Order: sequence, then C-alpha cells, then structure tokens
Amino acid sequence: MDPVYPALAKQAKIQGVVVLETEISQEGKVENLRVMTGHPLLIQAAIEAVKQWEYRPVMLNGEAVGVVSTVTLNFALAEN
Repeated sequence: MDPVYPALAKQAKIQGVVVLETEISQEGKVENLRVMTGHPLLIQAAIEAVKQWEYRPVMLNGEAVGVVSTVTLNFALAEN
C-alpha cells in the first residue's frame, strides 16, 4: 500500500524521502519500525503504510529467517 500524503504536508508543499529500518519476521511481517530520516510531517504516513506491507519470507538454507531491511519512501507532489 502506498502512503497517504498528509494533508498538512501537501498544503505546505512538503516533499521528501522518509527512510525507515524494519525487522521482517520469519513469516514476512513488518516489525519494529525505526525512523532513520525524514520530514516530521511525512514520517507517520510512511510508518502507517509500511506497517501494512507483507513480504515473502526470506529463505536461508531452506529455512525462513527474520531480516533487517531499510525502506525508502519518496513523497512527491504531482506537478500540475
């Protein structure tokens, strides 16, 4: 799911990148999100979007393992 652009950020014409670090469980679920960088008005929308994501389990030697991943979300306003 793509993040919903926060209304206040849109009104203020704020664009930018939010970088999150997340643990992905053996089942492919997003856990333990941590903000690495991003504009304060965009961070919560990024977190809410990533919390809904599901990954295919990462396999190592035939077994599912948890991993740490960095996720980058780009918030850009459409040019009219």
